[in-house]
Amino acid sequence: MSKYKYRPHLNEMPSYDVVERPWKIKVNANESGMNLPPIVEDRLMGRLSRVAYNRYPNEELEYLMESIADNYGLTTKNVLIGNGSSEIIEKIFHCFGGRNHNIVFPEPSFSMYHIYTKLAEAHAVTVPLNSADYSLNVKAFVAKVNDVRPALAVVCNPNNPTGSGLKVEDIEYIAAHIKCAFLVDEAYIEFYGQSATGLLKKYPNLIIARTFSKAYGLAACRCGYMLASEELTEMIGKAVMPYHMNTMTLVTADTVFQMRDEYVPRIQQMISERKRMEKLYSELEGFKVYPSQTNFILVRYYNAVALNKDLEAQGIGLRSFGNAPALENCLRISMGTREENDMVYKAIKHFAEEQK
Repeated sequence: MSKYKYRPHLNEMPSYDVVERPWKIKVNANESGMNLPPIVEDRLMGRLSRVAYNRYPNEELEYLMESIADNYGLTTKNVLIGNGSSEIIEKIFHCFGGRNHNIVFPEPSFSMYHIYTKLAEAHAVTVPLNSADYSLNVKAFVAKVNDVRPALAVVCNPNNPTGSGLKVEDIEYIAAHIKCAFLVDEAYIEFYGQSATGLLKKYPNLIIARTFSKAYGLAACRCGYMLASEELTEMIGKAVMPYHMNTMTLVTADTVFQMRDEYVPRIQQMISERKRMEKLYSELEGFKVYPSQTNFILVRYYNAVALNKDLEAQGIGLRSFGNAPALENCLRISMGTREENDMVYKAIKHFAEEQK
């Protein structure tokens, strides 16, 4: 029993496991397997050499907001920057949370949605994905939202950890048929291309969260952004502390955003690798591969827990869901380099063949 007076129910909060080990191959966090393109790195080093480290990051924040706003035909009043899209999402949940407030999202989806809901002291209402392929019944989702009248509805598109994607017309159907704020988490959208950003001006309840961590390989920098109406951006921005973004992150993100065309070949390479590995894993006996629109694939294997332990012993880290509801015996495998993907596949294939 602690002598300290913590906030009620804090000890009941689950923890998001971020403990790492020195993996030989690390494909457990949906990170990019490649660092900065050399031409981007050269430009970035030049900009960082001119940073005024003694000043607060006002100017750098404006630069990034202007770059993003200009790209989407918006103004800086429609843009909010955060420490990864995770912070953006946490702030959104905070702003729409509170006792007697519902937040609706599909399940399984990003595990932090449950944690953010608890932190916001709101009530989570989940809509199960179809068990066969992890697709979302859009009409059922809308019906649930309209039934429980939440403060916020959320979808992750494409969805993590299943990889399934919603078409733009599905997103529009939801936005048009619900009355609450509607967050679309587009952390993996660069691998899919079906972004809802074009709907922002038509649907003032729409909020879009994006990140630099996945397609652009800036997981170490922690930078994401939100696009929404001026009203939503202003209100959600009230939950953000002054100077919460550091200058080095802002300069890095702005440089990458301005040079994002340099990443197109890399993104296409990751998509190609995902398709290649989907085919290989689907040919293994006992493996079910679910359709993915991301930089990872989800597979189900009857002996997944033992397989994961075997891989860990070899220094290969991937994401095992164990007996998690609706994800029993599932493994999520991020796409690394071609060589890494081949090594992971070889280890998995060897284990599976030994089980015969």
